This record gives sequence, structure tokens and C-alpha cells, in this order.
Amino acid sequence: MRLIKVVHKAPIRVAKISKKRQQIRLRRSMLALKVALAQEKQETKEMLDIYKRYSFGEAHKSELKVANEQLVDILKGLGLGVFAVLPFAPITIPLIVKLGQWVGVDVLPSSFSLSNKSSKSRK
Repeated sequence: MRLIKVVHKAPIRVAKISKKRQQIRLRRSMLALKVALAQEKQETKEMLDIYKRYSFGEAHKSELKVANEQLVDILKGLGLGVFAVLPFAPITIPLIVKLGQWVGVDVLPSSFSLSNKSSKSRK
């Protein structure tokens, strides 16, 4: 087999364009992460408020169910946080998420899950 190299007429221009694409992709990823973390923060505040009202006997069962779902999301995030400390985290975390999808287990919290973003929004 012969290896054929592609020679561009303007290699510097091509390099600048690919660098710009990578920067835009990184910026979009960071903005999506910021939005997801802001949503988790808001849901956690609501969860704590519901638990506070429940301790005084003022919360309903449906509100308590929503708070318990958020608590499960927090525990999912903590579970992934353990893997973030380990070496090779950029490799192991996506592998765990993909393995979880393959087995049918939702490893990501609801605000980070792509399938829940479009079909489900909590208030």
C-alpha cells in the first residue's frame, strides 16, 4: 500500500481554519457544560427547599418525589466524580458513560443527559 499525502495550496490557511473550528467546538462544549451546571444548581436549591418544607410537614408527596429524583442525580454526579480523580479520566469517564448506555443504565445526571434535555424539562 502506498501512502498518498495531500498537499494543500495554502497549508497555513487550512491550519488556521482547523484551529478556529476547534476553538468554536470547545467554546460550545463549555457553554453547554455551564448551562447544565446552572440547571443542576437550581434543581439542587429547589430540592433543599422541598426537604426543608418536608421537615416542617408542609411539602406534598409529589414534591418529595421530585426532590428524591434530584438527590439521585446528585449521587450520580458524585459517582462520576470519583472517576474524575483517577488517572486517565478523559478516557475512563466517556468509556463508563458509553458502557452504561450499552447496558441500559443512566450514568449521567438528568441535566447532562442528551435524551432527557429534549423530552423532559423540570420546573
